[in-house]
Amino acid sequence: MTPPGPDAHPPSSEPHLRAPTAEDGKAVHDLIARCPPLDGNSLYCNLLQCSHFADTCVLAEVDGQIAGFISAYRLPRRPATLFVWQVAVSAPARGRGLARRMLLELLAREACAGVDTLETTITPDNRASWSLFTSLARALAAPLTQATMFDRERHFQGGHASEMLVRIGPFTTRPQTDYHRRRTA
Repeated sequence: MTPPGPDAHPPSSEPHLRAPTAEDGKAVHDLIARCPPLDGNSLYCNLLQCSHFADTCVLAEVDGQIAGFISAYRLPRRPATLFVWQVAVSAPARGRGLARRMLLELLAREACAGVDTLETTITPDNRASWSLFTSLARALAAPLTQATMFDRERHFQGGHASEMLVRIGPFTTRPQTDYHRRRTA
C-alpha cells in the first residue's frame, strides 16, 4: 500500500486495523516523515518495527491507504508495561479518533495480555498527544502521571525539547475491541 499524498481527500470508509508487515516499512517511514513533530527514524528501524515488533504495533488502512501507525513494545524488564514509541496519523485521517482507536485495539491484542500500564513520552508543547493520552487514561479509568524522562539540557544538550514520561495505569480492564471480539469468538 502507498500512503496518501498530502492533498488526499478525507477518508470515507471505516479504518481496517492490523499488524504491520515488513512490506509496510517504507510506507510507514514516509507517513512518519509527514507527521511533524514526530522524530524520523531510519527506514531500517521502521522495517524492524513492522517485522520484529509487529505484534505490538498497529497499522490503520483507510480506503486502501495507510492512514495511521503506532509503534510500541513491552518493556523487557517490566513486561506488564507497554511503551508507545510513536503515534502517526495522516493529515486527512486526523480528528476522527483513529489514534485512540488504534491504541485500544493494540491493548486488546493477545500480545498485550497482562499489560496493566502504558508509558510514552511527550514533549510539553504537543497538545494533540497530551489530549490523546489524557483521553485514553479516562477510557481506561486509570491514573495518568508525568515526570521528565529526557531533559532538554541534560540529555539533548539543548537540541530538543524535554520528553515527559507519561504513565497510564495500572488499569484493570482490558479493552474490548473488534479485534479482540474476532479473536475470542
